[in-house]
Amino acid sequence: MTTSVDDRLSARRAGRAPELRGFREVQRLAYECAEAVAAQLRPGVSEREAARMQREWLRDRGVRDWFHLPFAWFGDRTAFTNFRFPLQFFPTSRKLEPGMPFILDMAPILNGYTADIGYSGCLGPSPLHDRLLADLEAHRELILREVRERRPLREIYEDVERLMARQGYTNRHRAYPFGVIAHKVDRVKQRRWAPTAFGFGTQSLRGLASDALHGHREGWSPLWSPYRFSDHPPQPGLWAVEPHLGFRGVGAKFEEILVVTDSKDPEESAFWLDDDLPHVRRWAEEKTA
Repeated sequence: MTTSVDDRLSARRAGRAPELRGFREVQRLAYECAEAVAAQLRPGVSEREAARMQREWLRDRGVRDWFHLPFAWFGDRTAFTNFRFPLQFFPTSRKLEPGMPFILDMAPILNGYTADIGYSGCLGPSPLHDRLLADLEAHRELILREVRERRPLREIYEDVERLMARQGYTNRHRAYPFGVIAHKVDRVKQRRWAPTAFGFGTQSLRGLASDALHGHREGWSPLWSPYRFSDHPPQPGLWAVEPHLGFRGVGAKFEEILVVTDSKDPEESAFWLDDDLPHVRRWAEEKTA
């Protein structure tokens, strides 16, 4: 059972509302997990082991439910090379090697609050990987600007894809189910036992299905895709956004929550939930170096 936050995201400086603190806290916890696990990665660690490290770290801190269980992708799997079927997204026995890129992706739920984050790194120096990470900043800026302009989600998606092409990259979030760049997240009812199905929390799946049914009736979708069902202005709520760049077997992305409200004030109409995140700090440090 989900509890919608959409109706509380109003013009009254909704972005600073107390109910968003829980989302911010679990998102920060997830990124703290990603940094802790990334610091422990060594040659020979497998994707399955990295995924288990994320699960154990978060469970030790009280996480019992998930939007989806943790993923880990190494090497050319960070660019979803030759991905054709959903099962290919799940962690494998692929082992990390020196110089290899990796992505950690997790979506924990704590106290009913949901996060969904993506963390990109590399085992050792890589100018190419550094370039991909740096070029992601322009996508974060473009998405926020155009959401504030209330452009249709489908058009924003296409603008992100055009920016990737100008940068010389391929769009790897096209490989996700329905080609999504983002999806809505919400609160769920906290339970002692929270089952999963196919790697996803059943409560979250039910909530997403309920949003899809409700949105279909009103002309919007909880999935932000390149297809006609996303040809509508941004819907108020919380969106987990993940632009994903690919170049010759190397992939990089970030994923974090974008808050959309019905405010007439541009700065309050949309904003990133938190600007104190690893990729944002990295961009700031690069500018002052």
